[in-house]
Amino acid sequence: MLSNYIKLLRPPQWIKNLFVFVPLIFSKHLFHKEYLITSLLAFIVFCLISSVVYIINDIADVKSDRLHPQKKLRPIASGKINVAEAIISACVLFVISFLFLQKFNFYFIALLGIYFVLNVFYSFVLKNIVLLDIFSIAAGFMIRVLAGAFVINVEISSWLILTTMFISLFLAVMKRRSELNLNENLEFIATRKVLQYYSQNFTDQMATVASAGVIICYALYTVSERTITIFHTDHLIYTTPFVVFGIFRYMYLVYMNQKGENTTEIMVTDPAMIVNVALYILTTTLIIY
Repeated sequence: MLSNYIKLLRPPQWIKNLFVFVPLIFSKHLFHKEYLITSLLAFIVFCLISSVVYIINDIADVKSDRLHPQKKLRPIASGKINVAEAIISACVLFVISFLFLQKFNFYFIALLGIYFVLNVFYSFVLKNIVLLDIFSIAAGFMIRVLAGAFVINVEISSWLILTTMFISLFLAVMKRRSELNLNENLEFIATRKVLQYYSQNFTDQMATVASAGVIICYALYTVSERTITIFHTDHLIYTTPFVVFGIFRYMYLVYMNQKGENTTEIMVTDPAMIVNVALYILTTTLIIY
Protein backbone atom coordinates (compact mmCIF):
# COMPACT_ATOMS: atom_id res chain seq x y z
CA MET A 1 0.00 0.00 0.00
CA LEU A 2 2.82 2.41 0.82
CA SER A 3 4.41 1.83 -2.58
CA ASN A 4 1.10 2.69 -4.24
CA TYR A 5 0.93 6.01 -2.40
CA ILE A 6 4.53 6.75 -3.38
CA LYS A 7 3.67 6.04 -7.03
CA LEU A 8 0.65 8.32 -6.66
CA LEU A 9 2.99 11.23 -5.83
CA ARG A 10 5.18 10.52 -8.90
CA PRO A 11 8.58 11.29 -7.30
CA PRO A 12 10.47 10.80 -10.61
CA GLN A 13 8.58 13.81 -11.98
CA TRP A 14 10.10 16.00 -9.27
CA ILE A 15 13.20 16.31 -11.44
CA LYS A 16 11.30 19.02 -13.35
CA ASN A 17 11.36 21.16 -10.21
CA LEU A 18 15.16 21.38 -10.44
CA PHE A 19 14.51 24.40 -12.67
CA VAL A 20 14.05 26.27 -9.39
CA PHE A 21 17.84 26.07 -8.90
CA VAL A 22 18.69 27.74 -12.25
CA PRO A 23 18.71 31.31 -10.83
CA LEU A 24 20.74 30.11 -7.82
CA ILE A 25 23.50 28.70 -10.03
CA PHE A 26 23.64 31.60 -12.48
CA SER A 27 23.51 34.26 -9.73
CA LYS A 28 26.80 32.95 -8.27
CA HIS A 29 25.14 32.01 -4.96
CA LEU A 30 25.33 28.22 -5.22
CA PHE A 31 27.81 27.92 -2.36
CA HIS A 32 26.11 30.48 -0.11
CA LYS A 33 24.41 28.49 2.63
CA GLU A 34 21.47 30.86 3.16
CA TYR A 35 20.61 31.05 -0.54
CA LEU A 36 21.05 27.30 -1.00
CA ILE A 37 18.76 26.40 1.90
CA THR A 38 16.08 28.83 0.69
CA SER A 39 16.19 27.38 -2.83
CA LEU A 40 16.09 23.86 -1.43
CA LEU A 41 12.96 24.67 0.58
CA ALA A 42 11.41 26.19 -2.55
CA PHE A 43 12.20 22.98 -4.41
CA ILE A 44 10.53 20.89 -1.70
CA VAL A 45 7.37 23.02 -1.79
CA PHE A 46 7.19 22.77 -5.58
CA CYS A 47 7.53 18.98 -5.26
CA LEU A 48 4.63 18.86 -2.80
CA ILE A 49 2.40 21.12 -4.91
CA SER A 50 3.28 19.30 -8.14
CA SER A 51 2.31 16.00 -6.50
CA VAL A 52 -1.04 17.53 -5.56
CA VAL A 53 -1.45 18.52 -9.22
CA TYR A 54 -0.54 14.99 -10.39
CA ILE A 55 -3.17 13.51 -8.09
CA ILE A 56 -5.82 15.91 -9.39
CA ASN A 57 -4.78 15.12 -12.95
CA ASP A 58 -4.99 11.36 -12.31
CA ILE A 59 -8.48 11.76 -10.88
CA ALA A 60 -9.57 13.83 -13.89
CA ASP A 61 -8.03 11.36 -16.38
CA VAL A 62 -8.94 8.09 -14.68
CA LYS A 63 -11.16 6.88 -17.56
CA SER A 64 -8.73 7.71 -20.36
CA ASP A 65 -5.76 6.39 -18.35
CA ARG A 66 -7.41 2.96 -18.25
CA LEU A 67 -7.16 2.87 -22.06
CA HIS A 68 -3.45 3.71 -22.06
CA PRO A 69 -0.89 0.85 -22.12
CA GLN A 70 1.29 2.42 -19.40
CA LYS A 71 -0.98 4.85 -17.57
CA LYS A 72 -3.49 2.11 -16.78
CA LEU A 73 -0.97 0.89 -14.19
CA ARG A 74 -1.19 4.11 -12.18
CA PRO A 75 -2.64 3.63 -8.66
CA ILE A 76 -5.99 5.33 -9.30
CA ALA A 77 -6.54 3.95 -12.81
CA SER A 78 -5.66 0.43 -11.65
CA GLY A 79 -7.97 0.70 -8.63
CA LYS A 80 -5.22 0.21 -6.05
CA ILE A 81 -6.13 3.62 -4.58
CA ASN A 82 -9.68 4.92 -4.79
CA VAL A 83 -10.64 8.52 -5.54
CA ALA A 84 -11.53 9.33 -1.91
CA GLU A 85 -8.12 8.17 -0.68
CA ALA A 86 -6.43 10.16 -3.43
CA ILE A 87 -8.32 13.33 -2.46
CA ILE A 88 -7.30 12.90 1.19
CA SER A 89 -3.67 12.45 0.14
CA ALA A 90 -3.82 15.63 -1.96
CA CYS A 91 -5.29 17.59 0.96
CA VAL A 92 -2.56 16.38 3.33
CA LEU A 93 0.17 17.43 0.89
CA PHE A 94 -1.50 20.78 0.35
CA VAL A 95 -1.62 21.46 4.10
CA ILE A 96 2.05 20.48 4.52
CA SER A 97 3.10 22.79 1.69
CA PHE A 98 1.00 25.59 3.20
CA LEU A 99 3.00 25.33 6.44
CA PHE A 100 6.18 26.18 4.49
CA LEU A 101 4.79 29.38 2.98
CA GLN A 102 5.63 31.57 5.97
CA LYS A 103 9.30 31.15 5.06
CA PHE A 104 8.88 32.74 1.62
CA ASN A 105 8.23 36.21 0.24
CA PHE A 106 5.01 37.37 -1.41
CA TYR A 107 6.27 37.05 -5.00
CA PHE A 108 7.27 33.41 -4.60
CA ILE A 109 3.93 32.57 -2.96
CA ALA A 110 2.08 34.35 -5.78
CA LEU A 111 3.96 32.40 -8.45
CA LEU A 112 3.36 29.14 -6.58
CA GLY A 113 -0.35 29.95 -6.53
CA ILE A 114 -0.33 30.77 -10.24
CA TYR A 115 1.47 27.48 -10.93
CA PHE A 116 -1.16 25.52 -8.99
CA VAL A 117 -4.16 27.27 -10.58
CA LEU A 118 -2.66 26.98 -14.08
CA ASN A 119 -2.07 23.24 -13.70
CA VAL A 120 -5.51 22.55 -12.26
CA PHE A 121 -7.01 24.53 -15.15
CA TYR A 122 -4.80 22.52 -17.50
CA SER A 123 -6.05 19.21 -16.05
CA PHE A 124 -9.68 20.08 -16.77
CA VAL A 125 -9.64 22.50 -19.71
CA LEU A 126 -6.38 23.58 -21.33
CA LYS A 127 -5.06 20.09 -22.11
CA ASN A 128 -7.90 19.73 -24.62
CA ILE A 129 -7.15 22.98 -26.49
CA VAL A 130 -4.63 22.75 -29.31
CA LEU A 131 -1.42 24.80 -28.77
CA LEU A 132 -2.64 26.12 -25.42
CA ASP A 133 -1.89 22.69 -23.98
CA ILE A 134 1.75 23.00 -25.04
CA PHE A 135 2.11 26.59 -23.86
CA SER A 136 0.56 25.66 -20.50
CA ILE A 137 3.24 23.01 -19.96
CA ALA A 138 5.94 25.50 -20.99
CA ALA A 139 4.51 28.12 -18.61
CA GLY A 140 4.97 25.69 -15.73
CA PHE A 141 8.72 25.50 -16.37
CA MET A 142 9.04 29.28 -16.69
CA ILE A 143 7.16 29.79 -13.43
CA ARG A 144 9.64 27.47 -11.69
CA VAL A 145 12.60 29.52 -12.93
CA LEU A 146 11.01 32.86 -12.05
CA ALA A 147 10.01 31.53 -8.61
CA GLY A 148 13.59 30.39 -8.08
CA ALA A 149 14.76 33.93 -8.78
CA PHE A 150 12.15 35.66 -6.62
CA VAL A 151 12.66 33.37 -3.63
CA ILE A 152 16.31 34.47 -3.29
CA ASN A 153 15.73 38.02 -4.61
CA VAL A 154 18.05 37.90 -7.61
CA GLU A 155 17.69 39.13 -11.18
CA ILE A 156 17.68 36.69 -14.06
CA SER A 157 18.77 37.35 -17.64
CA SER A 158 16.05 37.82 -20.24
CA TRP A 159 18.00 35.50 -22.53
CA LEU A 160 17.90 32.80 -19.86
CA ILE A 161 14.15 33.23 -19.50
CA LEU A 162 13.74 32.90 -23.28
CA THR A 163 15.95 29.81 -23.25
CA THR A 164 13.73 28.28 -20.58
CA MET A 165 10.62 29.09 -22.60
CA PHE A 166 11.94 27.45 -25.76
CA ILE A 167 13.32 24.36 -24.03
CA SER A 168 10.03 23.81 -22.21
CA LEU A 169 8.11 24.27 -25.48
CA PHE A 170 10.50 21.79 -27.09
CA LEU A 171 9.88 19.17 -24.38
CA ALA A 172 6.11 19.68 -24.60
CA VAL A 173 6.10 19.31 -28.40
CA MET A 174 8.28 16.19 -28.18
CA LYS A 175 5.81 14.74 -25.68
CA ARG A 176 2.94 15.24 -28.13
CA ARG A 177 5.07 13.78 -30.95
CA SER A 178 5.69 10.64 -28.88
CA GLU A 179 2.01 10.32 -28.03
CA LEU A 180 1.18 10.49 -31.74
CA ASN A 181 3.68 7.69 -32.38
CA LEU A 182 2.16 5.56 -29.64
CA ASN A 183 -1.36 6.16 -30.91
CA GLU A 184 -0.36 5.23 -34.46
CA ASN A 185 1.69 2.17 -33.58
CA LEU A 186 -0.78 0.59 -31.17
CA GLU A 187 -3.90 1.69 -33.06
CA PHE A 188 -5.91 2.26 -29.91
CA ILE A 189 -8.37 4.99 -28.93
CA ALA A 190 -6.52 8.24 -28.32
CA THR A 191 -6.19 8.95 -24.62
CA ARG A 192 -5.86 12.67 -25.34
CA LYS A 193 -8.60 14.39 -27.31
CA VAL A 194 -6.20 17.14 -28.34
CA LEU A 195 -4.07 14.69 -30.36
CA GLN A 196 -6.63 14.76 -33.15
CA TYR A 197 -5.56 18.36 -33.86
CA TYR A 198 -1.88 17.49 -34.20
CA SER A 199 0.02 15.66 -36.91
CA GLN A 200 3.56 14.34 -37.06
CA ASN A 201 4.48 16.92 -39.70
CA PHE A 202 3.08 19.78 -37.61
CA THR A 203 4.84 18.67 -34.42
CA ASP A 204 8.10 18.17 -36.36
CA GLN A 205 7.99 21.77 -37.57
CA MET A 206 7.23 23.09 -34.09
CA ALA A 207 10.07 21.00 -32.67
CA THR A 208 12.47 22.50 -35.22
CA VAL A 209 11.47 26.05 -34.28
CA ALA A 210 11.62 25.36 -30.54
CA SER A 211 14.99 23.59 -30.69
CA ALA A 212 16.47 26.39 -32.79
CA GLY A 213 15.13 28.89 -30.25
CA VAL A 214 16.83 27.04 -27.39
CA ILE A 215 20.22 26.96 -29.09
CA ILE A 216 20.14 30.55 -30.35
CA CYS A 217 18.88 32.10 -27.10
CA TYR A 218 21.34 30.15 -24.96
CA ALA A 219 24.25 31.03 -27.26
CA LEU A 220 23.29 34.70 -27.13
CA TYR A 221 23.01 34.49 -23.34
CA THR A 222 26.58 33.18 -23.03
CA VAL A 223 28.04 36.08 -25.07
CA SER A 224 25.75 38.88 -23.90
CA GLU A 225 27.41 41.91 -22.33
CA ARG A 226 25.52 41.41 -19.06
CA THR A 227 26.68 37.78 -18.75
CA ILE A 228 30.32 38.61 -19.43
CA THR A 229 30.19 41.51 -16.97
CA ILE A 230 28.69 39.42 -14.16
CA PHE A 231 30.94 36.39 -14.59
CA HIS A 232 34.02 38.31 -15.73
CA THR A 233 34.57 35.82 -18.53
CA ASP A 234 33.25 34.92 -21.96
CA HIS A 235 34.09 31.22 -21.50
CA LEU A 236 30.48 30.28 -20.82
CA ILE A 237 30.11 29.94 -24.59
CA TYR A 238 32.02 26.65 -24.31
CA THR A 239 29.00 25.09 -22.60
CA THR A 240 26.89 25.56 -25.74
CA PRO A 241 27.95 22.21 -27.32
CA PHE A 242 26.43 20.38 -24.34
CA VAL A 243 23.11 22.16 -24.93
CA VAL A 244 23.18 21.36 -28.65
CA PHE A 245 24.05 17.72 -27.99
CA GLY A 246 21.26 17.44 -25.42
CA ILE A 247 18.69 18.75 -27.91
CA PHE A 248 19.92 16.45 -30.69
CA ARG A 249 20.08 13.44 -28.37
CA TYR A 250 16.53 14.04 -27.20
CA MET A 251 15.30 14.31 -30.79
CA TYR A 252 17.14 11.10 -31.65
CA LEU A 253 15.45 9.23 -28.80
CA VAL A 254 12.02 10.47 -29.87
CA TYR A 255 12.37 9.95 -33.62
CA MET A 256 14.53 6.83 -33.70
CA ASN A 257 13.79 5.03 -30.42
CA GLN A 258 10.13 5.97 -30.05
CA LYS A 259 10.67 7.59 -26.65
CA GLY A 260 9.79 11.02 -25.29
CA GLU A 261 6.34 10.59 -23.77
CA ASN A 262 7.97 10.58 -20.33
CA THR A 263 10.60 13.34 -20.15
CA THR A 264 11.83 12.24 -16.74
CA GLU A 265 12.41 8.68 -17.90
CA ILE A 266 14.77 9.87 -20.64
CA MET A 267 16.69 12.16 -18.30
CA VAL A 268 17.32 9.46 -15.69
CA THR A 269 17.71 6.34 -17.84
CA ASP A 270 19.59 7.34 -21.00
CA PRO A 271 23.35 7.04 -20.28
CA ALA A 272 24.38 9.57 -22.93
CA MET A 273 21.91 12.15 -21.61
CA ILE A 274 23.00 11.59 -18.00
CA VAL A 275 26.68 12.05 -18.89
CA ASN A 276 25.93 15.12 -21.01
CA VAL A 277 23.92 16.82 -18.25
CA ALA A 278 26.59 15.99 -15.66
CA LEU A 279 29.35 17.43 -17.86
CA TYR A 280 27.27 20.54 -18.55
CA ILE A 281 26.67 21.18 -14.85
CA LEU A 282 30.33 20.54 -13.99
CA THR A 283 31.66 22.76 -16.79
CA THR A 284 29.19 25.56 -16.06
CA THR A 285 30.00 25.50 -12.34
CA LEU A 286 33.75 25.58 -12.97
CA ILE A 287 33.44 28.52 -15.38
CA ILE A 288 31.08 30.56 -13.19
CA TYR A 289 32.75 29.89 -9.84
